Amino acid sequence: MTEERDKELEELADVSPEEREKLKKILEKDSRSFRTPDGFWKWVVAILGGSMVIFYFYAAGLKAVATEYHRGVYVFATYVLVFLLYPAGKTKMRALLSLTLGAILSCTAAILLFYPSTAAFHARLMEVGEAWGSGGLGGLMGALGGLWGLVIGTIAVAAALMPIDSLMQKRWPQKPTLSDILFALASTGAIYYWISQFEALNYRAGAENDLDALVSILGIILSLEVCRRVLGWSMTFIGIGMLCFAYFGPHLPDVLAHRGFGIERLATALYLTTNGVFGVMASVLATYVILFIFFGAFLQKSGAGRFFIDLPLAIAGRSTGGPAKVAVIASAIFGSVSGSAIANTVSTGAFTIPLMKRAGFRPHVAGAIEPAASIGGMFLPPVMGAGGFLMAELTETPYAYIMMISVFPALIYFFSVFCMIHFEAKKMGIMGITDENFPHWKDVLKRDWYFAMPLVIITVLMIMGRSPGFAAFWATLSCIVISWFRKETRMGIKEIWQAILVGANNTLIIGATLGVIGIIVGTISLTGIGLKFSDIIISLADGNLLLALLLVALASLVLGMGVPVTAAYLIVAVLAVPALGDLGVPILAAHMIVYWLSQDSNITPPVCVAAYAGAAIAGSDPWKTGWTAFKYAKLLYVMPILFAFTPSILFEAKPIKITMPETESVVPFSTVLKVHVKEGQHFLVGEDIVTVLVDDQPLIIKAKKEGEVKRIRVNAGGMTSVGDTIIEGEIMATPAKIVSSFVSAVLGTIAFCAMTMGFWIRRTTLPEWLVLVAATILLYWPTIPTDLVGLVLVGLVWFVQKAKNKKDLDKEPPLVPA
Repeated sequence: MTEERDKELEELADVSPEEREKLKKILEKDSRSFRTPDGFWKWVVAILGGSMVIFYFYAAGLKAVATEYHRGVYVFATYVLVFLLYPAGKTKMRALLSLTLGAILSCTAAILLFYPSTAAFHARLMEVGEAWGSGGLGGLMGALGGLWGLVIGTIAVAAALMPIDSLMQKRWPQKPTLSDILFALASTGAIYYWISQFEALNYRAGAENDLDALVSILGIILSLEVCRRVLGWSMTFIGIGMLCFAYFGPHLPDVLAHRGFGIERLATALYLTTNGVFGVMASVLATYVILFIFFGAFLQKSGAGRFFIDLPLAIAGRSTGGPAKVAVIASAIFGSVSGSAIANTVSTGAFTIPLMKRAGFRPHVAGAIEPAASIGGMFLPPVMGAGGFLMAELTETPYAYIMMISVFPALIYFFSVFCMIHFEAKKMGIMGITDENFPHWKDVLKRDWYFAMPLVIITVLMIMGRSPGFAAFWATLSCIVISWFRKETRMGIKEIWQAILVGANNTLIIGATLGVIGIIVGTISLTGIGLKFSDIIISLADGNLLLALLLVALASLVLGMGVPVTAAYLIVAVLAVPALGDLGVPILAAHMIVYWLSQDSNITPPVCVAAYAGAAIAGSDPWKTGWTAFKYAKLLYVMPILFAFTPSILFEAKPIKITMPETESVVPFSTVLKVHVKEGQHFLVGEDIVTVLVDDQPLIIKAKKEGEVKRIRVNAGGMTSVGDTIIEGEIMATPAKIVSSFVSAVLGTIAFCAMTMGFWIRRTTLPEWLVLVAATILLYWPTIPTDLVGLVLVGLVWFVQKAKNKKDLDKEPPLVPA
């Protein structure tokens, strides 16, 4: 456990020692504990981490570096730091790792001392592999004749390492063991090889040499071990499973079968190319994410954290259910830069959860509101966790545009939690904070306005078209400047260095995923399983978009139980976005759907780590808190439906297809006589689109919806059959449609919150609740008639409940004067 985390937990004054211990264990599920070395190793770790931070700030703000250095340096620093800081585990695991190291060292010694070349050693290994494949275990034992020295060397090295590691671990528990150091050196060699050979590897792609293959196998093994040390076995097993899937392809069921790939072909494709370990995940992390992690560390060190609590407290503290509303606003501000729902829950929850309990919220409700609000920070610019940057990379869309379309849905999410809190507080009679010494929000802004400048700088620079990395660079420098506005927060050389080290350590958790994510994504690309998965979703959903969304939500939830949410987003996006696209969802909207649903494991039982962290602070039942968090975060499942059916809420056009209708003709094909529209042309409802000849009779196919032609799939004189796509078009996201979507989303969310909480201006009866269900559906559909009918239904419930309140008031006996 790091000193920083222990210190944060000690600051939770309202939390009992037992609950602190529970919280510590929950946080360790998110990322395992790591050492805090002293002496020589403290300086090694500090210099390596600090150098990484300085290098990427230099690359972002001053001068760009070549691809091999840009990605390679981050992978190198991450792998080495993980091996030096994260222990190997229990004795059985250390024994297995010792054997692995023994094999690596023995093979290296054999190449250098006993074989004339790497090619000769590789050829000998290939002979052993072929003997095993053809003769089984007997063939393997016979072929090992010349390699017994290698086997003995492996066992001897492992036997020597085990007692040495045990002694070092017992004597210096906070320092790396000899095996850890050797693994770090092996990582250095494997990554240096990729960096130094980057250009040559591109030239010999597909014709890799013997050394390439051996280094690749080593790199894959190291990537799996890095993930296991930081994140445990869940994600590591997924990576191993994908390797097995690629290797045993011919032996799988028909729906999953493929031609299969040998070990060397698999390893070189996943390690040496930019489609695997050094692929999209490494690129996004090195280009964007780690810079914002560094920015978050500097922002916290500058003293801005208190401002993120004081301002919401001043804005909403006195209102109905004030402390819970403070939690929502604070989570929105802090979460927009923290990039982690769990960190957000712990940081803001340490203050807001005890405040909610004192105001009258039940412990499990207080513990649930904070994580429900905290995951909203993953949707709110400027940072949006790592997912927003991945989305920009995968869709080749500027991140500034991703920010723009994300703002309104994120605000709607926070608005929903805010409304639910209001209804809960009204139902339970919970008032706001009544402290007379409470500051006014104007006074807080007047005193601390400058703490908001780093966020303003990031937003303005990205709107101006500058890169996210450049924006993060200058925003980080501004954190140092604003810290000097007060004597107690000033960042000198010592504080800046501490922020650098905290930022470097914070990158390891997400950095540990990049190797296995590269393996998973690379395998999906190599085997073509992504297209098959898309077909499976479409087949299971039977063309039903709502059912497809349910399948994607289930996949995200199950995957999120074992991997970080960012990894879950990337994996599900690669697999499910093509299927959603085939069902008529715009690609950017499909990515947004997957990104929102990837967050569900944080607040949806049985895992819901963020909710369990809130429960630990609140001292409540984790299971009950988890389900309550799910109740307050239900809009997490509603917004993806809106993205799919009303993409104008994301400024996206809705794809439409005009197809050949069914006819009574027995002839399977029809002749296209004339195409009445051109690509780029706008068409209206009822306008002629195509004329076809059916049984010697012309049939005019007309537009049923207004739209714009994007692609014409037939030509005059060609043939078409029933169900064939004739025209691909779009229903454009006009300003009127966008505004209509926004208004409907706000109105629908109010009705949805009243319906889910069972309260409007008083507790709802079953008939009133059913009316609110109908009103919610109508209001969410963005048309004027549906909105008007929905408003009438909501107003009807309001008048009925108002009459009941008046009737109850009349029944109360008059006050008799004393």
